[in-house]
Amino acid sequence: MPDQLSADLIAVIVAVTAGTPRVLTIDHGTALPSGSFESGQRSLQAGMRSWVERQTDQRLGYVEQLYTFADQDRGRDESAEASNRTISISYLGLGRETRKPGANAAWHSWYRYFPWEDHRDGPPALIAGHIAPPLQAWAKTRGQRARIAISFGLDGKPWNEELVLSRYELLFEAGLVPEWIRRNIGAPAPDLPGDCMVLDHRRILATGIARLRTKIKYRPVFFELMPDSFTLLQLQHTVEAIAGKKLHKQNFRRQIDADGLVEETGTSTADTGGRPAKLFRYRRDLQTERAIEGTKLPLARP
Repeated sequence: MPDQLSADLIAVIVAVTAGTPRVLTIDHGTALPSGSFESGQRSLQAGMRSWVERQTDQRLGYVEQLYTFADQDRGRDESAEASNRTISISYLGLGRETRKPGANAAWHSWYRYFPWEDHRDGPPALIAGHIAPPLQAWAKTRGQRARIAISFGLDGKPWNEELVLSRYELLFEAGLVPEWIRRNIGAPAPDLPGDCMVLDHRRILATGIARLRTKIKYRPVFFELMPDSFTLLQLQHTVEAIAGKKLHKQNFRRQIDADGLVEETGTSTADTGGRPAKLFRYRRDLQTERAIEGTKLPLARP
């Protein structure tokens, strides 16, 4: 009997709240909003939006297609029919936490799933203490030491915040994430911080984070995460939350000013804990005036 092909529509919906990058989840934080593409849905994106709104009570704004995962083994449990094959068509959405999600949904920090990705206060201790030793032991017989060094910023290599998916897939290959156990029944459970997700949802989340970290360097999509008015410090903290690294404050502000991305609202806020700070808004009209290259993200060096 030939394989039966079906499509899952999966959404990585991101917000930044109080300086924390958060992802919309269902089922107690173990899954991304998702559902099967149905014949009555007029398009793939419309189907995805329908599933997200049905499962989370959240209406979506900015959305773009992320990636299609068509691996033969996408991490489904052993009870799945061998003749059934499912592909994942994933989407990345950006917005704000403006309303409480439905009973089965919740926002969680994406660093809950990838704690090694937050370098705003320097390299996390768990890289040297929990990740590097087993990875390097695994690499001895596989010739993967250079790949590990590049992925995790070891042996003098710089940390590249965009390699989120590469790092996760490397940990998977080395058997250091719980999702690996699903394909290797009887193997010892890995002892590595970071919550797992169902099927290949954490891999899809890693893809979404990597896409967003790359995209903010050439398109100012981070404004989709901002309220109508904001301070420059709030904007900086939002970009830092996404990148997982600190920004040079003055360089960041000079770049934003040079690109003409924001304009003053003529008002200020005293909610900063210090002197009143000017409020700004995003100049959306620039998108039709000219091509916008976005901020060059002057990241602080470790």
